[in-house]
Amino acid sequence: MTHGTFSIDGEDFDVDNNIWIIGDDTECLVIDAAHEAAPIVAGVDGRRVVTVVCTHGHNDHINVAVELADALGAPIAIHTDDRMLWDVVNPTRPPDSFIADGDSFSAGGVELVAMHTPGHSPGGVSLYDAADALVFSGDTLFNGGPGATGRSFSDYDTIVTSIRTRLFTLPPETVVHTGHGDDTTIATERANLA
Repeated sequence: MTHGTFSIDGEDFDVDNNIWIIGDDTECLVIDAAHEAAPIVAGVDGRRVVTVVCTHGHNDHINVAVELADALGAPIAIHTDDRMLWDVVNPTRPPDSFIADGDSFSAGGVELVAMHTPGHSPGGVSLYDAADALVFSGDTLFNGGPGATGRSFSDYDTIVTSIRTRLFTLPPETVVHTGHGDDTTIATERANLA
């Protein structure tokens, strides 16, 4: 977890971000690169980083992506629909690749499949690990309900559709690792969304 500022529409918010490092003792993926590169580099602990995967383009999920990628020699991936958000934070450094729905990321025997789950942002993605019944939801789904909308490039009806048609199709026991706050499960959030 790192702490910093989320800035959007001329407002700043203090936030704690969850950063996920997925893999084994030799290689891993980093999900989101928020606020401080040093603790993430320490968490990687010398492993080869296959990709720094950005669940979406808000500054509090990408503001150290370039620094982290450079420190670790890793490429950066983000959904193309969030390129305009990426460019605000990183105007001189494009991402290395763009995530499409169904893309797969593998490291250390773990496979994550990208699910395009827009609404919090146009290019929001969730990353599903079917073998371990886990999903990394970024800011699409939290413990207690959908991610925030009402800001530029976000839409409440779109996020609810993403949750209902993509995430709620996962098995009910699937653990949801969120971009902020505590874990939850698909079953718990199905009951909450009503």
